[in-house]
This record gives sequence, C-alpha cells and structure tokens, in this order.
Amino acid sequence: MAIENITMPQLGESVTEGTIEKWLVKPGDHVNKYDPLAEVNTDKVTAEVPSSFTGTIKELKAEEGDTLSVGDLVCTIETEGAGGGEAVEEAKPAAGEEANKSPVAGSQNEMELSGTQGSAKPAAQKGAKGRYSPAVLRLAQEHEIDLNQVEGSGRDGRITRKDLQQLIDSGSIPKEGTAPAASQPASEPEAGAQGTPQPAPKSAERKEAPPAEAAPGDKEIPVTGVRRAIAANMLKSKQEAPHAWTMVEVDVTNLVQYRDSLKKEFKEREGFNLTYFAFFVKAISQALKEFPMMNSMWAGDKIIQKKDINISIAVATEDALFVPVIKNADDKSVKGIAREINELAAKVRSGKLTSDEMKGGTFTVNNTGSFGSVQSMGIINYPQAAILQVESIVKRPVILEGGMMAPRDMVNLCLSLDHRVLDGLVCGRFLARVKEILENISKENTSVY
Repeated sequence: MAIENITMPQLGESVTEGTIEKWLVKPGDHVNKYDPLAEVNTDKVTAEVPSSFTGTIKELKAEEGDTLSVGDLVCTIETEGAGGGEAVEEAKPAAGEEANKSPVAGSQNEMELSGTQGSAKPAAQKGAKGRYSPAVLRLAQEHEIDLNQVEGSGRDGRITRKDLQQLIDSGSIPKEGTAPAASQPASEPEAGAQGTPQPAPKSAERKEAPPAEAAPGDKEIPVTGVRRAIAANMLKSKQEAPHAWTMVEVDVTNLVQYRDSLKKEFKEREGFNLTYFAFFVKAISQALKEFPMMNSMWAGDKIIQKKDINISIAVATEDALFVPVIKNADDKSVKGIAREINELAAKVRSGKLTSDEMKGGTFTVNNTGSFGSVQSMGIINYPQAAILQVESIVKRPVILEGGMMAPRDMVNLCLSLDHRVLDGLVCGRFLARVKEILENISKENTSVY
C-alpha cells in the first residue's frame, strides 16, 4: 500500500485558491482515477477536483467551506502498489525531524534573522512557510500582518489564507515590532534592547474598524467562496491598477435597422439569436487588431502585448459573475461570435462552464446595456489593461449635418483603462475607430457570415 496526496489544482488563469463547496467522497470510499472528489469554487469557475489515482480515500484534509491555496493538500488516497511503506513515510510531514534541527554557527543556509534585531531563527522552522501565495500576501498587506509571527497550519508549516482569516476574525493581529503570537514557544522571545519582549507603543497601534452588525429583522447572507474570490480580485484590481475612464457616444441607427431586418430569418436558420452585442464584440476585436497596445498587460518591469485577441465577456448569475472567453475573436464572423456568446452564457447558467473556457482573456467587453445602464465605469479584469462597457441603445433626438434634427439610435461606450499601460491618446484613437466601424455597419457593406 502507498499513500498519495491530492492537492488543490490551478483551476484557471491567475487563480490562486479555491473553496471546497461540497465533498463528493468520504473516508473509506473507493475511487477510480479521474473520479470527481469535490466541488470547488473560485472567482472564475465552479469545477470538480478529479482523483489522480485509483484507491481508497484515506483522509479528507479540509472541510466544506474551507479555502485552500493552489498546491495545498486536499486529501490523501491509499493505493495498491510496490514500495508502499516508503510512500507512507514520505506522505507524513517530518515535523519531529525539522523541530530537532539546530542552526550551525556561520551557516547562512540554516539561519535567518527575524524582524526584531538581535534574534535569529533556524531556517528549518520556516520550510514552506516562507513561500507565500499571492492570496496570503495580499491579505497580510491589507491588514498589516507580520507573517514572521504567524504559525502556519498548511503542509510543512505553510501559512494559508485560512490562518490569516482566523487571526483577523479574532482581532489578534500580529504587527511588525510587537511581541510574537502566544502560540510561539515562550523560550524563544524576540528580544528588545534589554533582552525582553518589547510591545509596540500604543500610539503606533491601529484600531481595526469593527465589522457591521445585523440589527433585528436584518437578513444575514453567508459569503460564498465565489463571492469572496470575486471581492478579492476586484480589490486587487482597484488597488494595483490606476484606473482612468473615458467615453464616446455612437450613432448605431444603421446597425439597429440592419440587425432588425435579419433577426427573424437568422433565428429560424441558425437556431439562436443574433444580438447587438455580437456586432459590438466583432467591431472591438477588429479595432484591437489595429491598436495592439490595447491588447496588453502589465507585468512589473515590462508590458506584455498579447498576440491573440481573446475577448472576455461578463455573464452574471443570480449570485455570481463569470467571465468566459471568446478565443481569437478577430478571426470569427458576427455569426460565429453570436454562437459563442449564446453557448458560453448557457454553460454559465447551467453550471457547465469549464476552467479552459475561462483562460486566456486579453480584453473584456461587458454588456451593461442588457439591464438598462446608459453610463458606467467598469473595474478592469486584472491583469488585463482595459474593459469596455457597452451601454443601452437609446433613441434620442440628434442634430444632423445641415442643422436638421432627427431621432437616432445612440449608445455610449465607456472604457476603463490601466494608466500604467495605456494613455489617453491610444485609447481615444481606439474608441474613435470602434465608433467608425459601428457607424458604418449596414446591409450594403456588412455580412454576418
């Protein structure tokens, strides 16, 4: 017999953690390779974690509702095969061995200085603890948590998001310069100037805002893993990307007339609707090809200009928002784009969207006009550089050339941009090109096939 580990997989591009929504197995159950073990929610997709082995479930390492970082242990499986004894030993954390290690004087490989001057800790105590996931680093930064004072519950002492959330909920947040948490051994205090623990001055302490409390008659709604992940991703986008915003209005009277003349015949022939949104996505993907800087991402010391034009579209359910991707949208016809929009939206609402269908987006187009919005500022879908909101088409009186006034179908296009990557000049020219394409759509010069 051998014990094998199942870890949290990466279920989408930029996904760093997932929440165990529901276990599909229990200890003692026999599973085959690729059988689903648990349903997991992330900010991008709801998916099943498959088994990598055939065997018997030994132990579930997380409970329903727990949030785990990518690579964290999910469960263990007992398999049949040679070398079982060695595998069992390898599956167990060598906690005793690590704890008994002592630093060798002068060895930089086995010593690390702590945050307080005059003390040192063996690097063996750190182990995987020092490899923090982006979710842990983000949460620590938001709440000013000194990670050197946190004891991790993950594999090899790794600090998990759950560890930090427990500290935040308890109000016992270790700050830099304060004494170590009570869970650390009393025999290893971090020494101050006189060799005794030195608490931070009261003036340096920052009081955390108390959480909102429900009053009688209020309804409390638990935060799901999907909602928590969406909140974290939106917060990261607003904190890291300096948002700017610009808007143009477009006369789409000819587009409305052209689409309305086709929609009945198209539905009977193709079996799905020809929406205005498909025309907008086609026009935007064409303009992205002409202005490739808009199809870029910030990458710290460089900007990555993406070759493929993959349009992310926002699809909402009653309690969550998903962003599936239309791959190589610039190579597709209006009909092809309309089909993908229809299929992806159906998969989102039926819960059948896969992680592959969420990957690779380079630019986001959001159909806010579908619920009547006429002007809005979207939050950028990190790490992309921009998001374009297509607002509601509204009939308004417009003064035409020559001074004549006539009713026209008008729509606002609202662009949010990451000002680290994009400037007003390229964004203005990009929107002007999208406007030009849309205003010249007509029966005479546009084909949906």
